[in-house]
Amino acid sequence: MLKGFREFIMKGNVVDLAVAVVIGGAFGMVVNALVNSVLMPFIAGVVGSPDFNSFLLWNFRGNEVAFGVLLTAIVNFLLIAAAVYFVVVVPMNHMIERRNRRLGITQEEEAMDPQIALLTEIRDALQAPNRR
Repeated sequence: MLKGFREFIMKGNVVDLAVAVVIGGAFGMVVNALVNSVLMPFIAGVVGSPDFNSFLLWNFRGNEVAFGVLLTAIVNFLLIAAAVYFVVVVPMNHMIERRNRRLGITQEEEAMDPQIALLTEIRDALQAPNRR
């Protein structure tokens, strides 16, 4: 039983997943710092409040309904998504484009799955008029 567990832990994908979780946690702290320390204070300077929690408060039969809390969560989500897109996705896409240009790889070559390419070649060979 322990041998099987050791083999499972030593598989490459488990180690890769563990590294991804640790890096993701550290990157999450960077993104949260960007949102909480840079973007939200900027919004507070423009709007006048660091969050929208007190916005659209409504008392419904003695219960407080706070639409502003939902609005704050939506704004935070959009800010985090924008930060990840502009800090990670856009630079990575530019790096991949530069690498592909340097290596002479076109988008069609990169997008073509090797198995699909092989199946396409087989289909074309079977459709050829010289077939026996």
